[in-house]
Amino acid sequence: MVAIMISLVTGATRSGKSEWAEHLAMRSQKNVIYIATATRYPDDAEWESRLQKHCDRRPENWQTLEVPITLAKSILEIKGNYYILVDSLGTWLSNLLKEDELAWSKIEIELLQAIQSCAVDITFVAEEVGWGLVPEYKLGRIFRDRLGGLSRKIGAIADAVYLVTGGYAVNLTQIGERLP
Repeated sequence: MVAIMISLVTGATRSGKSEWAEHLAMRSQKNVIYIATATRYPDDAEWESRLQKHCDRRPENWQTLEVPITLAKSILEIKGNYYILVDSLGTWLSNLLKEDELAWSKIEIELLQAIQSCAVDITFVAEEVGWGLVPEYKLGRIFRDRLGGLSRKIGAIADAVYLVTGGYAVNLTQIGERLP
């Protein structure tokens, strides 16, 4: 069996994390399946503009799947000479914030199992949200804690973890140590 590559690209807003993940996908020279986790809101011009910028950057030969909820299932369905790029975990998580802790735990476990069972290279884009103030509202704290925990768990099984900041992508797996 051919070894697959699991990567996590994390960074702050507008850090270039999506561009770096796209670069990794192009560099793979495989057929890319871009999993977009965002939900479209036609009445929100600013959000639609952000989504369009992502679309405009992607090569025309990339296949795009819009997967706002069923990420684990979608990952497991992809087989062959593909490279999956999931952008982003934070947006996907925001679509699931209504789930209670028990339901979220099950969803998270299903995703982690899908990643480890995945038969193709896969890269996840995740937002770094825990470096600022503690959110004032409960939902903001839940989002921050869930995304931080999920990123840490994916990072623990990833072959490469990149932090993108200040126009640079730093491979943390080359300069850091995994937590015990």
